[in-house]
Amino acid sequence: MIHHKQTFVDGKWIDSSGRDVLTVINAATEEPVATVPRGSAEDVDCAAQAAAKAFPSWSQSSLDERIDIFTKLARLTEARSDEITRTIVTELGYPITFATKSQTAGAVEELDIIAETLREISWTERVGNATVRREAAGVVGAITAWNAPLRSIISKAGAAIAAGCTVVCKPAEVAPLTAFMFADMTAEAGLPSGVFNLVCGTGPEVGEAIATHPLIDMVSLTGSVRAGRRVMEVASASIKRVHLELGGKSANVILPDADFERAVVDGIQDAFRNAGQVCGGLTRMLVPRQRLKEAEALAVRTAESYVMGDPFDPKTTLGPVSTSAARDRVRGYIRSGLDEGVRMLTGGPDAPEGLSRGWFVRPTVFSGDNKSRVAREEIFGPVVVIISYEDEADAIAIANDSPYGLAGGVWSHDAERARAVAAKLRTGRVRINGAPLNKRGTHGGFKLSGIGREWGRYGIEEFLEYKSIMG
Repeated sequence: MIHHKQTFVDGKWIDSSGRDVLTVINAATEEPVATVPRGSAEDVDCAAQAAAKAFPSWSQSSLDERIDIFTKLARLTEARSDEITRTIVTELGYPITFATKSQTAGAVEELDIIAETLREISWTERVGNATVRREAAGVVGAITAWNAPLRSIISKAGAAIAAGCTVVCKPAEVAPLTAFMFADMTAEAGLPSGVFNLVCGTGPEVGEAIATHPLIDMVSLTGSVRAGRRVMEVASASIKRVHLELGGKSANVILPDADFERAVVDGIQDAFRNAGQVCGGLTRMLVPRQRLKEAEALAVRTAESYVMGDPFDPKTTLGPVSTSAARDRVRGYIRSGLDEGVRMLTGGPDAPEGLSRGWFVRPTVFSGDNKSRVAREEIFGPVVVIISYEDEADAIAIANDSPYGLAGGVWSHDAERARAVAAKLRTGRVRINGAPLNKRGTHGGFKLSGIGREWGRYGIEEFLEYKSIMG
């Protein structure tokens, strides 16, 4: 059992003013594994003051200094990779084989990309008699996500620091433990005191204190649409900039000439990453009406091949969802699909056989139209709905008929045709024929999926402001 009792402020660990603790629960065993401070508005104030004090100096730091620090952070993360992986598996139940690659190696990759792309940004540009500069936005409040706990910190706090900002970070209380490791690594890498500050706590207590604090200039959140609305609401009182990475209900458009088996299998695998707890998961599978039965059979076969159980067992391919509340919510969505008459092909709302402990949900596939709740609302669990279409125009219309616009997929034997369809999708990123994610590209979406982008130089640029100096 781990007991963290302090917050990280101004380069050192100090006691939290909060009197209570938050308990971290192992999602696979339902056993408590750690406690962290339940921080307070007073903690946020201390952290914001430290960040504001550090900003003038850090915002003027050289690119060489920043590159050196992020390179060191990448190597330190790499050196602690086994510990980080085991921590994430313990917190989230993320199967170890996938956590090693997606979470830990992904964190190292993102730190290296930050270091490599800092020089790609146009920091100054001459326009007529004006020099246009790009300068750090100020003190940033980073409210990060539990489903990729370390990578979310890097995408937000890391990018902001690389831009020259200073940060007050609130990690997700469901999975906060790697945030404590990151704080230690920033000090070891030589990041000046006050540039990164860490305060644990709940959204209503610490998150809102961050979003309303007068010394914090910008807030970056990854979370639900509900959380994003609340941050926008309270941040608007002081006209703070907001950067929001929210939900998704992404469509995987499989055209008639696609490699059908590969497209369906890859689509299910994409949607079921991290037990379906990925905002960009391809949870709507769009297939030609004449090939619906074929798609259904392939999807069922793939879903039923998943192995649930101990996430530390390399044979496990599907872990639990994050909390008991998440389990109940996902099962509730599955029941809603059944209540609405959507045809369930496999899975269901009952507990998986042989798993009496842990917050597991059966991998579930529906087949229906685009009108039901399971087709329109973000479920954040291992649930996919297959939707048939008449022709290409119908497929594009269905894909765009969503309040979200985060990600998408298009499959076709003709890559140019697939790119033409992708260009018509109102979504932030599209994978063509299962192409791997490019973290030098962008992550972020349209509509309810949020405001702004993460990853690569684009993610760093989110934390910059323009200034013109004329003459």
